[in-house]
Amino acid sequence: MTNPVFLAQEIPEGSSSWTLGGEEAHHARVMRLAPGEGIDVVDGRGTRLRGTVAAVTPEGVAIDVASVTHEDDGARIVLVQALAKAGRDEDAIEMATEVGADVVVPWQAERSIAQWAPAKAGRAAAKWEARLRAATKQSRRSRVPELLDLHDSRAVARLVERTRAEGGTALVLHESATTPLHRVALSRNVMIVVGPEGGVSPRELEAFAAAGAIAVVAGPHVMRSGTAGPVAVSHVARALGRWETPDRIGATAPERPA
Repeated sequence: MTNPVFLAQEIPEGSSSWTLGGEEAHHARVMRLAPGEGIDVVDGRGTRLRGTVAAVTPEGVAIDVASVTHEDDGARIVLVQALAKAGRDEDAIEMATEVGADVVVPWQAERSIAQWAPAKAGRAAAKWEARLRAATKQSRRSRVPELLDLHDSRAVARLVERTRAEGGTALVLHESATTPLHRVALSRNVMIVVGPEGGVSPRELEAFAAAGAIAVVAGPHVMRSGTAGPVAVSHVARALGRWETPDRIGATAPERPA
């Protein structure tokens, strides 16, 4: 079984012991961690502390530190997820985090039924951020995906253009595309654009293609907006070698309280 993961703002270097405090320590108490059990603490930016619980007290969780490592494979997977109804967009970014997304971009597409009204945009973004953090802990990752501001279609086209200018690969999932995603030669910086329930509009598809994006299909079937992104991210993550870590292959994390 893999160690449970907790988040901390900063992780010390060169210490043989350290105490996890605050809300994350409360979560550890809820999970009933006991002395002698393994524990990981990450800073959400790639640093991982691995150790053993020494004591659990009202003040925090004392940890005997075994190692502090920095995890970075040099790849960057960006998911541009269109807003979708019934929480499917939130489900999509949660699953995409578990399979390897590094950056998440909320997109107000032309055909998005869901809307982030200006008065509620901050609250909606906070919900997405909470889902990203919870999924990071569940999947034992050391990085919380960066959440960018809400983009409209013009802003997404500019993001595609910037990605291509930096040598990256920009992909747009579209049911009329004829190029399978797995046939595209990928860079280490990959951007994936996923439309809403009604799909990417012809005008949006044209603008993204003009900016340098490639229209692709992620599989033989038409998927929901909440499914397509995670499937595409998993394709890309595997192609970039993220699924090749021997001690992680086939691992299923037990469900624990967030």
